[in-house]
Amino acid sequence: MTEIHCLELPRLERFLERRRASPIFLEMNLSEVLVAILRKANEFVPSEAGSILLDNPKKKLPDRHRNSLTFIATFGDKADRLVGQTVSADQGVGGHVYITGQSYRTVDLQEDEFFNRDFAAAHDYRPDSLVAIPIRIEQEVCGVLELINRRGAGDYSQQDVNLLEIFAGYISVSIQNVLDGRLAQEIAKRDNLTGLYNDRYLHIALSRAIEDCRERNADLSLLFIDLDYFKRVNDTHGHLAGSQVLREVGQLLQGKSQPMGALAARYGGDEFVIAAPDLNVEQAIDLAEEIREAVVSTTFCEKPGEVQPDVIRLTGQTCSIGVASLNRHAGSEQSTDRCKSTLLRLSDAAMYVAKETGRNRTAVSAELVQRSQQNPSRFD
Repeated sequence: MTEIHCLELPRLERFLERRRASPIFLEMNLSEVLVAILRKANEFVPSEAGSILLDNPKKKLPDRHRNSLTFIATFGDKADRLVGQTVSADQGVGGHVYITGQSYRTVDLQEDEFFNRDFAAAHDYRPDSLVAIPIRIEQEVCGVLELINRRGAGDYSQQDVNLLEIFAGYISVSIQNVLDGRLAQEIAKRDNLTGLYNDRYLHIALSRAIEDCRERNADLSLLFIDLDYFKRVNDTHGHLAGSQVLREVGQLLQGKSQPMGALAARYGGDEFVIAAPDLNVEQAIDLAEEIREAVVSTTFCEKPGEVQPDVIRLTGQTCSIGVASLNRHAGSEQSTDRCKSTLLRLSDAAMYVAKETGRNRTAVSAELVQRSQQNPSRFD
C-alpha cells in the first residue's frame, strides 16, 4: 500500500481558518480524510508521487501571484520531506493552476514552460509528466491536487483529469464540512446580539481557565459589569436603541479584553463578565477602571448601526464593576465548580456594592476601601 504523509493536525489547523469558520476548531482528524482521498486518487490514477497543497488563509492576498502554497499531504519517494514545505504561488505547474483556476496536464514536464527546475533539483527528483487540479472553497481556489509520473501504459489523459477533478471536489467538500461544523459550534457559543460569548460557554471556559491557572500557580480575576440605569435607554429611545448600545458595549469589551487574552461574555440583559487569566486583583482593577472610563466617555449610537439605523448620540452611559480574584477570594481547596461559583457570586456581589455606593465605580469583593480623593469612583 502506498504510504501517504500528511501535515500533523496542529499545523494543519491554520490552513483551515477560512471565511466560513472562526479560529475555533472542531475535534476531527481532517488529515486522515486528506490521506484517504489522496490514496484513492492514486488508486484510480496510479502515479509515482502526488500531493495536496493549500494556501494560508491568514496570509492570503488578492493578488494570487504573491501567495504561497504549502504541502499538506504527499506520497512518493522522499515525499515525507515535502510535508510542511512552502512554495511560491507564482512558480511551477501547481502555481499556474492555483493562479488560473484551470486544470493542467503535461506529458513532457522537463520542457514545459511552467516547470520549476530549481525545486525539482533541490529535491533530487526528475518528474516527466504531471497533472494538477485546482481545489476550491465556495468557488475560490485555495489549493492544488497534483499527481506526478503516471504508472502503467500511457500518459495522463483527459479522463484522468476528469477523475481527479472529482477527487478535488471531495477535498473541497471535506474541508467545507469541517468549516461548517466549526462555524455551527462557534455560533452556539456566541450571544446573538453582541457577538460575545454567551453565559453557557462562559461557565465552560471559566472552569477550564481556573484549572489551567491552578496548574500554573497563576492568578485569575473576574470582572462583573452592569450598565447603570440602562432601563432609561429603553424607555426613552426604544428597545432598538438599547440593543444597539448593548452591541457597541460588547465591541468595546471585546477590544479591551482580547489583547490580554481575557474572555468577554454577555451574562444576561445588560450584564457582562470578563474572565482574565494571569491578572491579579490590582491589575484587574486597572482593567475595570479602563473599561469604566471608556464606557462613560463613549458616544453610543453615533452612527447608523445594524440594530438601530437612526443616529441618536447617547452620552453619559455609566457602568458599575465588581472584581474578584482566584488567589484572594477562592480557597485553594475548593473544587473547580465551587471555585467558579464563588468567583461569580463574589464579583456579582461587589458589583452591587458599587451600585449601592453611588454607581459608576469599581469595587472589590467584600474589601471596599475608598480610593484617593483624586479618583473617588474606584474602590480597592
